[in-house]
Amino acid sequence: MASQDWFEKDFYAILGVPKDADAAAIKKAYRKLAKQHHPDRNAGDPAAEQRFKDVGEAHAVLADPKQRQEYDAVRSMAGGGARFRAGAGGPGGAAGFEDIFSAFGGGGAGGSRVRFSSGAPGGAGQPGGEDINDLLSQMFGGGAGGARGGDPFASGFRGARGPRPGTDVNARTTLGFRDAVEGSTVTLTTAEGRRVTTKIPAGVRDGQKIRVRGKGGDGDPGAAKGDLILTVSVEKHPVFGRDGDHLTVDLPVTFAEAALGATVSVPTLDGTPVRVKVAPGTPSGRVLRVKGRGVAGRHGTGDLLARVQVVVPQRLTDEARAAVETLRDAEAGADPRATLFQQAAT
Repeated sequence: MASQDWFEKDFYAILGVPKDADAAAIKKAYRKLAKQHHPDRNAGDPAAEQRFKDVGEAHAVLADPKQRQEYDAVRSMAGGGARFRAGAGGPGGAAGFEDIFSAFGGGGAGGSRVRFSSGAPGGAGQPGGEDINDLLSQMFGGGAGGARGGDPFASGFRGARGPRPGTDVNARTTLGFRDAVEGSTVTLTTAEGRRVTTKIPAGVRDGQKIRVRGKGGDGDPGAAKGDLILTVSVEKHPVFGRDGDHLTVDLPVTFAEAALGATVSVPTLDGTPVRVKVAPGTPSGRVLRVKGRGVAGRHGTGDLLARVQVVVPQRLTDEARAAVETLRDAEAGADPRATLFQQAAT
């Protein structure tokens, strides 16, 4: 904004405030007018767009104490914004625009004229031309043209968008395996010492992030609070594991049960055992599925997956050894690794 505009524009009138208005009144008036004439609310309206810019210019100067002081001095010297003629003093003592600054040009009212420009040919740095901002800088300490640097509307856009919401807060918590599967309620202490109680939904997984609305940092007055971003760590269970919404468990069976078949008990997370059938000739690693005894999730409840583990006895009685030796002799010539070597050779 060229300082010459200060002679012509009444920023107080643009904002609709008196000349003795305090900073709060200026800010309030600016926010109201900026919101009213904002381009987002007046798309395609050139008059509203210009009005918005004028309001921003006025606020940029009046909100800065130093620029406001300089503006008031210029306006007072200019008689409140009257336009100046480019000639010498005439009848009635009406001074020309150049006469006011004649002292900076080396002459009086009848002396040499001072020409003003804003960077056009003949302006500052050229014979006979001085930038009005340079002269005002000499008069008021170098700040008259301060409004030209930067965006005079930067603070205006922020003010028109309303109060800022609160920031999100990150936190961590550790749950036992059962609490993660069944759901739980935890109480956390924030860095500021504030206690936050929140419910953890059933089926949460290790490393999962949960967004808890409205449990974060405070915003500006009247604005929404931020959210709590909670990262959950789940402790391991000595028996059960997770595979999505399925629970897993290793199921030990004896050699005889695996070879001959049997019906055995399988533990569940709620403590109620269930019976499953082991088919004759079941090998280690086969998975037996128990429907609906897993984790309750959004898409239903998972299953319990029991993985068979054939237990090899560490000690044999004489009778058991004799029985195993009889089985060995009966299977003489059978090589369970023959297929493995054939596939390895391909």
